[in-house]
Amino acid sequence: MNAITYATAQILRVLPRTRITRAMGRLADYEWPDPVGKAVVNLYCRAYRVELDECRKASGFASFDEFFTRELREGARPMPEDERIAVSPADGRIDSIGPIDGRAFSVKGRPYRVDELVGDEAEAHRYDGGSGCVVYLSPRDYHRVHAPVEGEITSVRSMPGDYYPVNAIGVRHVHNLFVRNRRVSIAIDTPPSSGFGRVTVVLVAAMVVGRITVSGIAERDVPFGHRPFDPPLRVARGDEIGIFHLGSTAVVFFEPRAKVKWLVNEGPTRFGQPMVMRGDGAATNGVKG
Repeated sequence: MNAITYATAQILRVLPRTRITRAMGRLADYEWPDPVGKAVVNLYCRAYRVELDECRKASGFASFDEFFTRELREGARPMPEDERIAVSPADGRIDSIGPIDGRAFSVKGRPYRVDELVGDEAEAHRYDGGSGCVVYLSPRDYHRVHAPVEGEITSVRSMPGDYYPVNAIGVRHVHNLFVRNRRVSIAIDTPPSSGFGRVTVVLVAAMVVGRITVSGIAERDVPFGHRPFDPPLRVARGDEIGIFHLGSTAVVFFEPRAKVKWLVNEGPTRFGQPMVMRGDGAATNGVKG
C-alpha cells in the first residue's frame, strides 16, 4: 500500500458520505439551462471518453441525471439466439467470477456472505454450490441494468447501508464493502425449460449514487424492505430491470442446477454480451480459459 492509497482510504472513512451522496443526487436532478448542459456533457464525455453513438439521443439532456441514465436506441444490443445463454446485465468490467462455497462468494480474495447480499438467508441457501460474478460500472459506462435471462421478477429486496465508493481503493480497504453499502436484490424466476432456476441480480450503491430505481416500482428510489411481485413482472432477456442514478456495481448469482459455463473472463463487458451458458451436467463452475 503506497502513502497516497493509504491516505485516500483514511479520508473515505471520515467523509460524510451519506450527506455528500444526497447533495450530489439533488445536484444531478437540477434542470440546467441548455448551454450549461451542453458544456457539462461535452466536458464529461471528453474526460471519461464517453461514446454516445448507441444512445437514443446524444444531446438535449435536461439534467445531469438524464444524461447519466441515458437510454440506448432500440436494437442497439441484439440478444443472442441461443436460449441457453445468459447475457451481461450491464456495461462495465467483470471484476470477479467464481463459485459460491458454503453461502460465501469471494470478491478479490475476500469472502462475502450471500445472505447479506441478497437480503435473505433462505434465498442464499439456493445459491450454495452455484456461482456468481461482479460487474463494476465506471463513470463512463451506460448505467441501466438489464435482465440477463428471460423470466419473471418475483420479488425485490431493498437494504439500507453506507455509501463507500466501490472502486479499487474501496474494495481493498473497506471491510465487507458490498454488504456495508446500500443494495437492492432483484429475483428473476426463469421458465422450467430454461434450466437456470432463479437468477438474482444485486445492485450495490456507492458514494454519489443518489438513488436506485427498479422496473415495476413507481417510487423514485426503492423503499427499504421486501416487496413481493404479485403478479410477477414478466421480463424478456435484455429488458431493463433497474437504473443507477450515478453508478456502481451489479452482482449476479446463478443456482447450482444451472451448472453454468462461463463464456467470459475478468475484464471489460457490455450489456448483451454472452456471459454464461447453461451447463449439461459437466463440472463447469470454472472460468473460461
